[in-house]
Amino acid sequence: MNHAFTHSGSASAAVGALTPEAEPPAKMSAKGVDVYYGDIHAVKNVSLDISKQDVTALIGPSGCGKSTFLRCFNRMNDDIAGCRVTGDITLDDNAITGSEMDVVELRARVGMVFQKPYPFPKSIEENVAYGPRIHGLARKGVELDEIVERSLRLAGLWDEVRDRLDSPANSLSGGQQQRLCIARALAVEPEVILMDEPCSALDPIATAKIEELIEELRGSYAIAIVTHNLQQAARVSQITAFLHLGELIEVGPTSKIFTNPANQKTDDYITGRYG
Repeated sequence: MNHAFTHSGSASAAVGALTPEAEPPAKMSAKGVDVYYGDIHAVKNVSLDISKQDVTALIGPSGCGKSTFLRCFNRMNDDIAGCRVTGDITLDDNAITGSEMDVVELRARVGMVFQKPYPFPKSIEENVAYGPRIHGLARKGVELDEIVERSLRLAGLWDEVRDRLDSPANSLSGGQQQRLCIARALAVEPEVILMDEPCSALDPIATAKIEELIEELRGSYAIAIVTHNLQQAARVSQITAFLHLGELIEVGPTSKIFTNPANQKTDDYITGRYG
């Protein structure tokens, strides 16, 4: 599958040969996004589409703005004092940045999985049921039970916890807690899933399970993942965006970014010359 992107400078050069007809429809789109922390210009005029068909990986050195940019898609930066975001971000072509947008509803539609798993200090079952309950997605207990089971199955966790749903969530292993957090995000029926280095605190076996899960969820949800692990980006994504010092340097099919990048900075990073 070919992909086309519109971005000024080096990124457009990277994918200039691709045809617009091949571009998958964007579920979310960022155009000319800038993020400031006080006087610090953390993200600089970044434009990027996230399609439903593909997993989009954001890579780059630590501090390059990957996580900051990712948080723009569900307005998590709103909660950071002194943070200012400009530019246009849309979900299904509808702007998410205006004051008329219900941020609670937005975060139900655009779920987030963080670097470290943060289960609520509740039972396994209550962790998953919490979102559907407060959003009114289930009218009676049996509906809630069905949502809990479905979400845990989607997260590949049901068979491991079905006999101990009343156990504290923190009794699970780190990898299980992360899959529980994914189940919690899935329970409110999101359309987009943002993952901010979801495997960085996990061992290789748990990491492999999360990567398998990402592959299983692809196509049902638009997924964007920030990862510092280049091998992980190569394994799980179809589109890769490389950021450096707050700028989007290059974006395109993952296979091309990793084997034949158009920009020298991308090549230097992929081959380990810096970062």
